[in-house]
Amino acid sequence: MCTRILWNKSEPYVVARTMDWPDTTMPVITAMPRGIARDGALAGGEEIAENGARWTSKYGSVVTTIYGVGTADGMNERGFGAHLLYLENADFGERDLRKPAVGAHLWTQYLLDQAATVAEAVDLLDEVQIVMMSAEGHKAKTHLAIEDATGDSAIVEVLDGTVRVHRDRRYTVLTNEPPYREQLRLLEQEDFSAPNDRIPLDGNVNPVARFQRASYFTKILPHPTGAREAVAGVLAIARNVSIPFGAPYEGFGLYNTEYRTVADLTNRRYFFELTTAPSVLWVEFDELDFSESDRCLVIDPADVSLTGDVTKAMAVAELPF
Repeated sequence: MCTRILWNKSEPYVVARTMDWPDTTMPVITAMPRGIARDGALAGGEEIAENGARWTSKYGSVVTTIYGVGTADGMNERGFGAHLLYLENADFGERDLRKPAVGAHLWTQYLLDQAATVAEAVDLLDEVQIVMMSAEGHKAKTHLAIEDATGDSAIVEVLDGTVRVHRDRRYTVLTNEPPYREQLRLLEQEDFSAPNDRIPLDGNVNPVARFQRASYFTKILPHPTGAREAVAGVLAIARNVSIPFGAPYEGFGLYNTEYRTVADLTNRRYFFELTTAPSVLWVEFDELDFSESDRCLVIDPADVSLTGDVTKAMAVAELPF
Protein backbone atom coordinates (compact mmCIF):
# COMPACT_ATOMS: atom_id res chain seq x y z
CA MET A 1 0.00 0.00 0.00
CA CYS A 2 1.82 3.14 1.20
CA THR A 3 1.77 6.88 0.54
CA ARG A 4 4.59 9.26 -0.44
CA ILE A 5 4.40 13.04 0.17
CA LEU A 6 7.04 15.49 -1.12
CA TRP A 7 7.40 19.14 -0.04
CA ASN A 8 9.41 21.00 -2.69
CA LYS A 9 7.88 24.49 -2.77
CA SER A 10 10.68 25.96 -0.64
CA GLU A 11 13.76 24.73 1.15
CA PRO A 12 14.30 22.62 3.03
CA TYR A 13 12.94 19.98 0.67
CA VAL A 14 11.57 17.02 2.60
CA VAL A 15 9.71 13.83 1.72
CA ALA A 16 7.63 11.46 3.84
CA ARG A 17 6.32 7.97 3.19
CA THR A 18 4.15 5.46 5.01
CA MET A 19 4.69 1.71 4.85
CA ASP A 20 1.30 0.00 4.94
CA TRP A 21 1.34 -3.79 4.82
CA PRO A 22 -0.62 -6.79 6.22
CA ASP A 23 2.40 -8.18 8.08
CA THR A 24 5.76 -6.91 9.27
CA THR A 25 8.32 -6.08 6.59
CA MET A 26 11.11 -6.61 9.16
CA PRO A 27 12.47 -3.07 8.78
CA VAL A 28 16.08 -2.32 9.72
CA ILE A 29 17.61 1.14 9.39
CA THR A 30 20.87 0.56 7.54
CA ALA A 31 23.74 2.88 6.57
CA MET A 32 25.28 1.53 3.35
CA PRO A 33 28.88 2.54 2.48
CA ARG A 34 30.36 3.37 -0.90
CA GLY A 35 32.16 0.67 -2.84
CA ILE A 36 29.69 -2.21 -2.45
CA ALA A 37 29.73 -4.57 -5.42
CA ARG A 38 26.19 -5.73 -6.22
CA ASP A 39 24.51 -8.23 -8.51
CA GLY A 40 20.97 -7.24 -9.47
CA ALA A 41 19.90 -10.84 -10.02
CA LEU A 42 20.61 -12.05 -6.49
CA ALA A 43 17.99 -12.17 -3.73
CA GLY A 44 19.25 -13.45 -0.40
CA GLY A 45 21.89 -15.52 -2.20
CA GLU A 46 19.40 -17.01 -4.67
CA GLU A 47 19.73 -16.13 -8.36
CA ILE A 48 16.40 -14.97 -9.76
CA ALA A 49 17.33 -13.98 -13.31
CA GLU A 50 20.09 -14.49 -15.85
CA ASN A 51 22.45 -11.67 -16.82
CA GLY A 52 22.20 -9.75 -13.59
CA ALA A 53 23.23 -6.10 -13.67
CA ARG A 54 26.49 -5.52 -11.80
CA TRP A 55 27.45 -2.24 -10.25
CA THR A 56 29.47 -0.74 -7.42
CA SER A 57 27.91 1.80 -5.09
CA LYS A 58 29.17 5.29 -5.85
CA TYR A 59 27.30 6.93 -2.97
CA GLY A 60 26.61 5.93 0.59
CA SER A 61 22.99 5.81 1.70
CA VAL A 62 20.71 5.37 4.69
CA VAL A 63 17.88 2.99 3.92
CA THR A 64 15.10 0.94 5.44
CA THR A 65 15.46 -2.66 4.33
CA ILE A 66 12.56 -4.98 3.60
CA TYR A 67 12.59 -8.68 4.61
CA GLY A 68 16.39 -8.46 4.71
CA VAL A 69 16.63 -8.87 0.91
CA GLY A 70 16.21 -5.36 -0.47
CA THR A 71 15.52 -1.66 0.08
CA ALA A 72 12.04 -0.22 0.51
CA ASP A 73 13.01 3.37 1.19
CA GLY A 74 16.01 5.63 1.62
CA MET A 75 18.20 8.60 0.75
CA ASN A 76 21.82 8.80 -0.35
CA GLU A 77 24.56 11.22 0.65
CA ARG A 78 23.76 13.52 -2.30
CA GLY A 79 20.20 14.11 -1.11
CA PHE A 80 18.61 11.80 -3.69
CA GLY A 81 15.65 9.83 -2.32
CA ALA A 82 13.78 6.74 -3.54
CA HIS A 83 10.67 4.99 -2.25
CA LEU A 84 9.20 1.64 -3.32
CA LEU A 85 5.38 1.42 -3.15
CA TYR A 86 2.96 -1.37 -4.05
CA LEU A 87 1.24 -1.35 -7.46
CA GLU A 88 -1.05 -4.25 -8.30
CA ASN A 89 -0.96 -3.32 -12.00
CA ALA A 90 2.83 -3.54 -12.22
CA ASP A 91 3.90 -5.79 -15.09
CA PHE A 92 7.63 -5.99 -15.79
CA GLY A 93 7.05 -8.02 -18.97
CA GLU A 94 8.86 -11.02 -20.38
CA ARG A 95 12.54 -11.34 -19.52
CA ASP A 96 14.72 -9.65 -22.16
CA LEU A 97 18.15 -11.27 -21.77
CA ARG A 98 19.73 -8.52 -23.84
CA LYS A 99 19.32 -6.18 -20.85
CA PRO A 100 20.98 -6.73 -17.46
CA ALA A 101 18.43 -7.58 -14.77
CA VAL A 102 17.73 -5.74 -11.52
CA GLY A 103 15.35 -7.57 -9.21
CA ALA A 104 12.49 -5.38 -8.00
CA HIS A 105 13.83 -5.79 -4.45
CA LEU A 106 17.00 -3.88 -5.48
CA TRP A 107 15.33 -1.30 -7.73
CA THR A 108 15.55 1.38 -5.04
CA GLN A 109 19.12 0.53 -4.01
CA TYR A 110 20.28 0.42 -7.65
CA LEU A 111 19.41 4.11 -7.96
CA LEU A 112 20.51 5.19 -4.47
CA ASP A 113 23.92 3.63 -5.13
CA GLN A 114 24.53 5.53 -8.36
CA ALA A 115 22.28 8.56 -8.87
CA ALA A 116 22.71 12.07 -7.47
CA THR A 117 19.70 13.48 -9.32
CA VAL A 118 16.38 12.42 -10.79
CA ALA A 119 17.80 12.96 -14.27
CA GLU A 120 20.67 10.57 -13.59
CA ALA A 121 18.25 8.00 -12.14
CA VAL A 122 16.04 8.09 -15.23
CA ASP A 123 19.08 7.53 -17.44
CA LEU A 124 20.18 4.57 -15.27
CA LEU A 125 16.80 2.91 -15.73
CA ASP A 126 17.32 2.87 -19.50
CA GLU A 127 20.29 0.54 -19.01
CA VAL A 128 18.52 -2.33 -17.19
CA GLN A 129 15.34 -4.36 -16.96
CA ILE A 130 13.47 -4.56 -13.66
CA VAL A 131 12.36 -8.14 -13.01
CA MET A 132 9.79 -9.64 -10.67
CA MET A 133 10.82 -11.38 -7.45
CA SER A 134 9.04 -12.63 -4.33
CA ALA A 135 9.79 -12.45 -0.63
CA GLU A 136 7.86 -13.88 2.32
CA GLY A 137 5.13 -15.04 -0.06
CA HIS A 138 4.58 -11.60 -1.63
CA LYS A 139 5.34 -10.68 -5.24
CA ALA A 140 7.19 -7.38 -5.60
CA LYS A 141 4.54 -5.63 -7.67
CA THR A 142 5.83 -2.12 -7.21
CA HIS A 143 6.33 1.35 -8.59
CA LEU A 144 8.88 3.95 -7.54
CA ALA A 145 8.87 7.58 -6.42
CA ILE A 146 12.17 9.47 -6.65
CA GLU A 147 13.27 13.02 -5.85
CA ASP A 148 16.50 14.97 -5.37
CA ALA A 149 18.01 17.90 -3.49
CA THR A 150 16.86 20.37 -6.17
CA GLY A 151 13.20 19.40 -5.61
CA ASP A 152 12.89 17.50 -8.89
CA SER A 153 10.46 14.56 -8.75
CA ALA A 154 9.45 11.55 -10.81
CA ILE A 155 7.13 8.57 -10.61
CA VAL A 156 8.33 5.42 -12.38
CA GLU A 157 5.96 2.60 -13.32
CA VAL A 158 6.39 -0.51 -15.46
CA LEU A 159 3.11 -1.45 -17.14
CA ASP A 160 2.82 -4.18 -19.79
CA GLY A 161 6.60 -4.38 -19.83
CA THR A 162 7.00 -0.69 -20.68
CA VAL A 163 8.76 1.78 -18.36
CA ARG A 164 6.70 4.94 -17.91
CA VAL A 165 8.33 7.95 -16.26
CA HIS A 166 6.16 10.81 -15.00
CA ARG A 167 8.64 13.60 -14.23
CA ASP A 168 7.51 16.97 -12.89
CA ARG A 169 8.05 18.96 -9.68
CA ARG A 170 4.26 19.02 -9.33
CA TYR A 171 4.14 15.24 -8.86
CA THR A 172 4.52 15.26 -5.10
CA VAL A 173 2.07 12.54 -4.01
CA LEU A 174 1.98 8.84 -4.81
CA THR A 175 -0.15 6.01 -3.45
CA ASN A 176 -1.07 2.74 -5.21
CA GLU A 177 -3.82 1.80 -7.65
CA PRO A 178 -4.79 2.92 -10.21
CA PRO A 179 -1.66 3.74 -12.26
CA TYR A 180 -0.38 7.29 -11.89
CA ARG A 181 -1.90 8.80 -15.03
CA GLU A 182 -5.38 7.70 -13.89
CA GLN A 183 -4.76 9.03 -10.37
CA LEU A 184 -3.98 12.44 -11.87
CA ARG A 185 -7.17 12.29 -13.97
CA LEU A 186 -9.27 11.51 -10.90
CA LEU A 187 -7.60 14.33 -8.96
CA GLU A 188 -8.47 16.83 -11.71
CA GLN A 189 -12.16 16.14 -11.04
CA GLU A 190 -11.80 17.55 -7.53
CA ASP A 191 -12.05 21.28 -6.76
CA PHE A 192 -9.49 22.28 -4.15
CA SER A 193 -9.32 25.91 -5.31
CA ALA A 194 -10.95 27.32 -2.15
CA PRO A 195 -9.79 25.22 0.81
CA ASN A 196 -12.19 25.14 3.75
CA ASP A 197 -13.36 22.81 6.50
CA ARG A 198 -16.40 21.62 4.52
CA ILE A 199 -14.66 20.22 1.45
CA PRO A 200 -15.88 16.58 1.25
CA LEU A 201 -12.58 14.71 1.46
CA ASP A 202 -12.83 10.93 1.36
CA GLY A 203 -11.57 9.70 4.71
CA ASN A 204 -11.24 6.01 3.88
CA VAL A 205 -8.01 4.03 3.48
CA ASN A 206 -8.16 3.05 -0.20
CA PRO A 207 -5.36 4.49 -2.42
CA VAL A 208 -7.57 6.95 -4.33
CA ALA A 209 -8.87 8.44 -1.09
CA ARG A 210 -5.36 8.69 0.34
CA PHE A 211 -4.00 10.23 -2.88
CA GLN A 212 -6.63 12.96 -2.89
CA ARG A 213 -6.40 13.64 0.83
CA ALA A 214 -2.60 13.89 0.74
CA SER A 215 -2.76 16.11 -2.36
CA TYR A 216 -5.24 18.46 -0.69
CA PHE A 217 -3.28 18.85 2.54
CA THR A 218 0.05 19.19 0.72
CA LYS A 219 -1.46 21.98 -1.39
CA ILE A 220 -2.39 24.02 1.70
CA LEU A 221 0.65 23.18 3.84
CA PRO A 222 2.19 26.45 5.16
CA HIS A 223 5.73 27.27 4.08
CA PRO A 224 7.99 26.13 6.93
CA THR A 225 10.39 28.51 8.66
CA GLY A 226 13.03 25.80 9.07
CA ALA A 227 13.86 22.12 9.00
CA ARG A 228 11.89 21.26 12.12
CA GLU A 229 8.65 22.69 10.72
CA ALA A 230 9.27 21.15 7.29
CA VAL A 231 9.68 17.65 8.74
CA ALA A 232 6.70 18.14 11.04
CA GLY A 233 4.56 19.29 8.10
CA VAL A 234 5.02 16.25 5.88
CA LEU A 235 4.93 13.90 8.86
CA ALA A 236 1.56 15.37 9.87
CA ILE A 237 0.16 14.56 6.42
CA ALA A 238 1.71 11.08 6.51
CA ARG A 239 -0.04 10.46 9.81
CA ASN A 240 -3.32 11.76 8.34
CA VAL A 241 -3.20 9.21 5.51
CA SER A 242 -1.86 6.34 7.63
CA ILE A 243 -3.88 3.15 8.05
CA PRO A 244 -5.35 2.52 11.52
CA PHE A 245 -4.91 -0.92 13.04
CA GLY A 246 -7.66 -3.24 11.88
CA ALA A 247 -8.70 -1.19 8.84
CA PRO A 248 -10.16 -3.48 6.15
CA TYR A 249 -8.75 -3.39 2.64
CA GLU A 250 -10.25 -5.40 -0.23
CA GLY A 251 -7.93 -8.16 -1.38
CA PHE A 252 -5.58 -7.80 1.58
CA GLY A 253 -7.92 -8.28 4.52
CA LEU A 254 -6.69 -6.31 7.52
CA TYR A 255 -3.53 -4.25 7.33
CA ASN A 256 -2.11 -1.11 8.89
CA THR A 257 0.73 1.39 8.70
CA GLU A 258 3.87 -0.26 10.04
CA TYR A 259 6.13 2.79 9.93
CA ARG A 260 6.64 6.28 8.55
CA THR A 261 9.86 7.89 7.31
CA VAL A 262 10.93 11.42 6.44
CA ALA A 263 14.03 12.26 4.40
CA ASP A 264 15.35 15.82 4.68
CA LEU A 265 16.94 16.15 1.24
CA THR A 266 18.46 19.54 2.05
CA ASN A 267 19.96 18.92 5.48
CA ARG A 268 20.56 15.18 4.98
CA ARG A 269 18.69 13.67 7.89
CA TYR A 270 16.65 10.49 7.78
CA PHE A 271 13.75 10.08 10.23
CA PHE A 272 11.91 6.90 11.16
CA GLU A 273 8.73 6.39 13.19
CA LEU A 274 7.57 2.85 13.99
CA THR A 275 3.84 2.84 14.75
CA THR A 276 4.29 0.43 17.66
CA ALA A 277 7.13 2.42 19.29
CA PRO A 278 6.85 5.68 21.26
CA SER A 279 9.55 7.80 19.62
CA VAL A 280 10.75 9.28 16.34
CA LEU A 281 14.33 8.29 15.50
CA TRP A 282 16.72 9.98 13.11
CA VAL A 283 20.14 9.55 11.55
CA GLU A 284 22.50 12.46 10.82
CA PHE A 285 24.37 11.96 7.54
CA ASP A 286 27.09 14.42 8.57
CA GLU A 287 28.02 12.11 11.46
CA LEU A 288 28.40 9.01 9.27
CA ASP A 289 31.49 7.74 7.47
CA PHE A 290 30.45 6.38 4.08
CA SER A 291 33.98 5.31 3.11
CA GLU A 292 34.34 2.05 1.19
CA SER A 293 33.78 -0.95 3.43
CA ASP A 294 32.52 -4.54 3.42
CA ARG A 295 30.39 -3.77 6.48
CA CYS A 296 27.39 -1.54 7.14
CA LEU A 297 25.83 0.13 10.19
CA VAL A 298 22.40 -0.94 11.44
CA ILE A 299 19.88 -0.17 14.12
CA ASP A 300 16.65 -1.97 14.98
CA PRO A 301 13.79 0.57 15.15
CA ALA A 302 11.73 -1.90 17.20
CA ASP A 303 13.97 -1.18 20.21
CA VAL A 304 11.60 0.94 22.32
CA SER A 305 14.48 2.36 24.37
CA LEU A 306 15.68 4.34 21.36
CA THR A 307 14.72 7.97 20.85
CA GLY A 308 15.94 10.99 18.89
CA ASP A 309 19.34 11.00 17.17
CA VAL A 310 20.50 7.36 17.01
CA THR A 311 23.46 7.84 14.65
CA LYS A 312 26.08 6.99 17.25
CA ALA A 313 24.06 3.99 18.47
CA MET A 314 24.25 2.21 15.09
CA ALA A 315 26.20 -1.05 15.21
CA VAL A 316 28.57 -2.58 12.67
CA ALA A 317 27.01 -5.51 10.79
CA GLU A 318 27.39 -7.73 7.74
CA LEU A 319 25.92 -6.34 4.53
CA PRO A 320 22.32 -7.64 4.19
CA PHE A 321 22.56 -7.89 0.39
